[in-house]
Amino acid sequence: MIFNKAFLVFFLLLFGLVSVQAQDSEEDYEYTDEFVWGINKNTRGGLIGGFILKKSIRMNENQFQTFGLELMNVKHPKETRISNPLNGNSFIWGKENYLYSIRLQYGREQVIFKKASFQGLQIHAILAGGPTIGLLAPYYIQNSNGINEPFDPEKHVDFNSILGTGNILQGIGESEIKFGLNFKPALSFEFGAFKSNVSGIELGFMFEGFTEEIVLVPNDSNDQFFTSFFVTLFYGRRR
Repeated sequence: MIFNKAFLVFFLLLFGLVSVQAQDSEEDYEYTDEFVWGINKNTRGGLIGGFILKKSIRMNENQFQTFGLELMNVKHPKETRISNPLNGNSFIWGKENYLYSIRLQYGREQVIFKKASFQGLQIHAILAGGPTIGLLAPYYIQNSNGINEPFDPEKHVDFNSILGTGNILQGIGESEIKFGLNFKPALSFEFGAFKSNVSGIELGFMFEGFTEEIVLVPNDSNDQFFTSFFVTLFYGRRR
């Protein structure tokens, strides 16, 4: 909680720099577009929240339009991973569905601090959003007979009868499609030291809502609207 408040203050202060521009350098590298990819970590995901792709096109000296694609695994905040005492295999007790979020985004990036070609830090303020296609896939477990089947809260009432989790991405072909919208404000910090390469981190908040409640853990409260804080490590090329 303290970390979230501290980040929010930091976030607002940096957005206050939007009117502050660094002095142009004769060595500045003027590029017209860039393409980046990255790995995301967020407060509603696992060890790796997902992956991003983004294309940016220069509109003027300090502004870009962006086209993005995000592929994320959205988790319930009360998910608890436990181990079977007989074989040590782990599974998430009470989980009925995965939510895979496919986010299409259009946005704008404003350069609020520009670096020279080979040194320093460049900061962009970002606003982006668009439609979300959610894939609600059944969560498979391995029952006491060694058979993989979707978790059923009425059938699987004793976690000792579950031997482990099903195969990776098992059930994805049985997904229900859920529609929604997403929106994010963020800041990106570029550390790249080469003209044609770009690398750095993006920090921000994600707001996402669906047309109906998304049931991930049926015996707990579930949400229609999701918020999260995220960090994305990105790398790419520009020209």
